[in-house]
Amino acid sequence: MSYFAIKALHVIGFVCWFAGLFYIVRLFIYHQEAQNRPEQERLVLQNQFLIMQRRLWYGITWPAMLINLVFGGWLLIEYNQWQLTWIYVKLGLIVLLISYHLICGQIFQSIRAERCSWSPTQLRLWNEVATLLLVGIVFVAVYKNALSALGAIAGLFAFALMLLLAIRLYARLRHRR
Repeated sequence: MSYFAIKALHVIGFVCWFAGLFYIVRLFIYHQEAQNRPEQERLVLQNQFLIMQRRLWYGITWPAMLINLVFGGWLLIEYNQWQLTWIYVKLGLIVLLISYHLICGQIFQSIRAERCSWSPTQLRLWNEVATLLLVGIVFVAVYKNALSALGAIAGLFAFALMLLLAIRLYARLRHRR
């Protein structure tokens, strides 16, 4: 298989994996918000959200993660990228992303068992962790060795700060309605 085909499949896996992670946490938020609905409405909503969560988690998110890791690993091994400094930064971010994925799996299991202690607000903040990882991974992959570690950390910190400010602003606007 050609380098470009492997890279394309790696990128497709990456995009689908993030789409699944972003959407699964939104479904967790909706599921938790349904707690405040009248009982009949709550049961209908939560049952539907559980179906959607299960299909997304097992039908898209897990397979996309595996596709991404298989083709990313293939690129790493086949094209001997171990000597590149930036690859270790990217691998560190990937380890964090896998951890994020596994924690989402724990949240999913706790929701299924009806013992989830995460509030909708906590889940909204948790959802932004994936955004930070996405930005970090993309910038490292695009800039590679041209990006200094200090500059990357400062940029990610600045982005995180802007994201937190945007979240606070959005929360205030939601409470005014």
